[in-house]
Amino acid sequence: MESLIELKNVSFAYEEGKTVLDELNLSFGQGEFIAVLGHNGSGKSTLAKLLNGILEPTLGTVSVNGILTSNNEQLKQVRRIVGMVFQNPDNQIVATTVEEDTAFALENLGVEPSEIRRRVDEALKRVDMYEFREHPPHKLSGGQKQRVAIAGVIAMHPRCIVLDEPTAMLDPRGRKEVIETVMELNRVANITVILVTHFMEEAALAQRVIVMDRGKILLDDEPRMVFEQLELLKSVGLDVPPSTSLYLDLVKSGGFEHAVVLNPTECADKIAEQI
Repeated sequence: MESLIELKNVSFAYEEGKTVLDELNLSFGQGEFIAVLGHNGSGKSTLAKLLNGILEPTLGTVSVNGILTSNNEQLKQVRRIVGMVFQNPDNQIVATTVEEDTAFALENLGVEPSEIRRRVDEALKRVDMYEFREHPPHKLSGGQKQRVAIAGVIAMHPRCIVLDEPTAMLDPRGRKEVIETVMELNRVANITVILVTHFMEEAALAQRVIVMDRGKILLDDEPRMVFEQLELLKSVGLDVPPSTSLYLDLVKSGGFEHAVVLNPTECADKIAEQI
């Protein structure tokens, strides 16, 4: 798989002596869907901000498609490749209509009006918000606002989207809307998705899960292998998806073969096989 983002011996400290990230070595490939987990203070949000140059590493290097994020002259290019979506969509909405908000970054870059029109329409259709293009963003639901924020990013034609807990402030319906949107972008457009989340059910949907603790990588594997490490996850304040936990409890009670299920359907199917 083609590597898009590389972190080599990356450390970061907000203040001298207070290390947040400690000698990380990571690679993110084109088209991957990666979930990043960790308790508060583990460094996951700091990692997210390093990936498109919002922060620069204290030590080591971060490169995006071969461009160092410390190269200020090429930082705009880095941010065209790697877009960011944050936790609170209200902090990213700056215009009075949905289509104006989606066009905002493109206008600042001096993109031709006809090209802006094409990209805005394309982006809003991709996140299923085209019919709301003339609506004021403040009248949308939380999930809809977050999809508009994603549209503003994908209008830039990025190769990667980093989402820093984008569903933390949403209700279950809004969370479902946003996660389905980013999964579709990953599957159809081959956009790399790096999802920082504290929802285990969201992490279970990824191809790869990275677990962080105290600024280091604790686990980096496919979801099934990560969630099998239940005791290790609990030791750093994390859990597993409810379906995984339920089935593992049944295994402990006896009568069920060991397996790691990731969702309610897998759980039900596995139980049905054995009764």
